[in-house]
Amino acid sequence: MSDSATPATPVTFPPAFLWGAATSAYQIEGAVREDGRTPSIWDTFSHTPGRTAGGDHGDIAVDHYHRWREDVALMADLGLGAYRFSVSWSRVQPTGRGPAVQRGLDFYRRLVDELLAKGIKPAVTLYHWDLPQELEDAGGWPERDTAYRFAEYAGIVGEALGDRVEQWITLNEPWCSAFLGYASGVHAPGRTDPVSALRAAHHLNLAHGLGTQALRSVMPARNQVSLSLNTGVIRPLSPNDPADVAAARKIDNLSGGVFHGPILHGAYPETLLEATSSLTDWSCVEDGDLDLIHQPLDALGLNYYTPTLVSAADPNAKGPRADGHGASEHSPWPAADDVAFHQSPGEQTEMGWSVDPTGLHELLMRYHREAPGLPLYITENGAAYDDKPDADGKVHDPERVAYLHSHLSAVRQAITDGADVRGYFLWSLLDNFEWAYGYEKRFGAVYVDYTTQQRTPKSSALWYARAAKSGVLPDPEDI
Repeated sequence: MSDSATPATPVTFPPAFLWGAATSAYQIEGAVREDGRTPSIWDTFSHTPGRTAGGDHGDIAVDHYHRWREDVALMADLGLGAYRFSVSWSRVQPTGRGPAVQRGLDFYRRLVDELLAKGIKPAVTLYHWDLPQELEDAGGWPERDTAYRFAEYAGIVGEALGDRVEQWITLNEPWCSAFLGYASGVHAPGRTDPVSALRAAHHLNLAHGLGTQALRSVMPARNQVSLSLNTGVIRPLSPNDPADVAAARKIDNLSGGVFHGPILHGAYPETLLEATSSLTDWSCVEDGDLDLIHQPLDALGLNYYTPTLVSAADPNAKGPRADGHGASEHSPWPAADDVAFHQSPGEQTEMGWSVDPTGLHELLMRYHREAPGLPLYITENGAAYDDKPDADGKVHDPERVAYLHSHLSAVRQAITDGADVRGYFLWSLLDNFEWAYGYEKRFGAVYVDYTTQQRTPKSSALWYARAAKSGVLPDPEDI
C-alpha cells in the first residue's frame, strides 16, 4: 500500500462515513456493586493478587456510571457521529440467568436516549469479556450451556433497546475471551488449559449464532447485527521459507480462521482441525452447530493494532514469547509450540506494539476478498502512549495524532481499492482500566485524572474532532 497523503493532497472520506469512538463496560463504568450488579469474571480476576498491574481493578474505573451525561456531552463537543459501548451482562442479568434487573437496563436506556438526543448513533456490544462470575463457576465458555445463556441475555437487551439502537455487535474479540482467558491465563478467568480454550472458541461462535437469532427475533428488521474480530495480520519472517509460511498459516488459523471459518463460511478450516488434532477431536461441535453459527451478517467489525511476525521455531532458542499478548508461561496458541514470534520492526507504542498502518490496509483488503459485499467497520484502532498534562493542564500527544493519521489514511486507501468500509471507531474515547495492565497504559483520546476524574481532551481528540466534522484528515503537524 502506498500512503501518498500529504498536506498538499488531503485525505477525504465519503460523506456517509461514520466517525466514532469506543469503550467497554468494565473498563469505564465503575459502580460494580450498584443497582443489583454482581461480580463478573473481571471483578474476580482483578481482585486476585498478582493478576493485574499494581493490583488495579475496575471498581471505580473512570466512573462513567455516574458521569455518563458529562461523557456524552464531551462526545457531542468532539462531533462524534457514533459511540460504541458495551453492556455489562452482570448489571442486566446478575446470575447470567433469568429475568433482567430493570435498574441495570435503565442505565443503558438513559445512555441511549441521551446519545440520540445529541445526534450520536449508539452501537451496542453485548459481550466485551465480562462473563457473570456465576456462569464461570458453572464452567464458563468451555461449557455449551453458556452459549444458550448468552442468547437469552441477547434477547433481553435487544428487546429493551432494539427500538432505538440500530447497530449491534454480539461479541468483541472472541479470540481474547477464549485464548487469553482459558489458555494463557493473562485475562479473566485466568485458566490455562488449551483444550478448554478451543472448546471456549467453539461455544463463543455458537453464542454469536444463537445471539444473532435472538436479536433478530425481538428487533426491527432494519437493525444491523455484526461482531468484532481481532484477526491478526500474520506475516512470515522469511516469506520465501516454506517452514515460516506454514508457521504463519497455523497462527492465522488460530487467530482468525477459528472464528471467521464457521461464521462466514460455515466450516472450520481443515488445516486448523489437523493442527489441533493432538489436543482435541472437536467433538464439542454437535450436529447443526455450524448452521447455527453461520448466520447472515449485516456487517463485520474488525479491530486492528499491529501485525504479528512469526517463523518456524528454533528448538535451541530460548526466550519470552514476543506475541504482544502479555507474559505467561502458558501459550495462547494451542498446539503451536513449533512457532516462534518476533518483534515487528519500526516505531513502537507503549504496549511494545509496532506502528504499521500497512497491516490495517492488508486486513481490510483480506476481508473484502473473504466476504465480498459485506460492509466493514473498524470497530477498534488506536495506540497507548505515556500521556501527561503540561504546566497549563493541556495534554499533547503528537505520536497518537500521527498514528491516527497514518491508520485512517490506510482505511481511505482500502476504500479507494474497493473495500466497503463504512466507519471507524477510535479506541478509546477515554483513558481507562486497561485489563491486566491496570491503569498503566493510556489509550484514550481524552485524558482522565484518575484521582479527580477530570476529563481533558488530548491533542488527538481535537484533531479527530476536526476530521469527524469535516471528513478530511487534518495535517498531523497542525495541532
